[in-house]
Amino acid sequence: MNRIMAAILVAPAFLLGQDARQIVEEAQNRSRSQSQHYEGRLQVVDSKGKITNKRWIYDRIGSHGNSKSIIRFTAPAEVKGMALLVVNHPDRASDQWLWTPAIARERRVAVQDRSTRFFGTDFSFEDLEERDVDQYKYSMAGEEAVDGTSAWKIESRPVESRSSQYTRSLVWIRKDNHTVARIENYSKDQLVRKLDYKDFEKAAGIWTARTLEMHDMRRNSRTILKLDKLEYNVPMKEENFTLQALRRASS
Repeated sequence: MNRIMAAILVAPAFLLGQDARQIVEEAQNRSRSQSQHYEGRLQVVDSKGKITNKRWIYDRIGSHGNSKSIIRFTAPAEVKGMALLVVNHPDRASDQWLWTPAIARERRVAVQDRSTRFFGTDFSFEDLEERDVDQYKYSMAGEEAVDGTSAWKIESRPVESRSSQYTRSLVWIRKDNHTVARIENYSKDQLVRKLDYKDFEKAAGIWTARTLEMHDMRRNSRTILKLDKLEYNVPMKEENFTLQALRRASS
């Protein structure tokens, strides 16, 4: 065993934690963009195998920690026009507002409601927030391949100021391109949701998973999200990510 390897093996815990944070920081830096747009095709598969199809349009402006995003459903008819505005903050949970065309008004999504399902999908409202590196503490949990690709396995726990339904998460980050390959979210010792990232492609220089599969372990259901017409760094206006814009576009 050479001296460098020996030093790594006996490194104090705080250095290993710092290494974990550096890996997550690098993953975040490589995915950084000023805007993002895609059209999402969703297949929701319940515990009996029944499939429900949904579609939404996703737009985001701003960098990690200070971004804003809007999700607008375009199909099926019962959810068409419904929209969610998410304003992410670097030091606390996001602000979220839900627009419902049937009552022509928006309502704020309370923090205690973020664990509920988002319009019949297996994503919760919290899962639609942006994970910023400064909102979690990290430690190395080992290395493990995902879909045949080597990855770092990192445990993350929310800092005190970060309200979350999840006590901790395990995050797999691919070694070849520093993209997130899998996230397992736990409530205490129970695995609640698992998100797999697949079909990686490079768009505007950013490695991106074109397929995301969210598993709700308690319901034994899953939602497969496929990204179409993916674009980064396209011109967008701040005024299109406000409550007034949410009302205008959905009215």
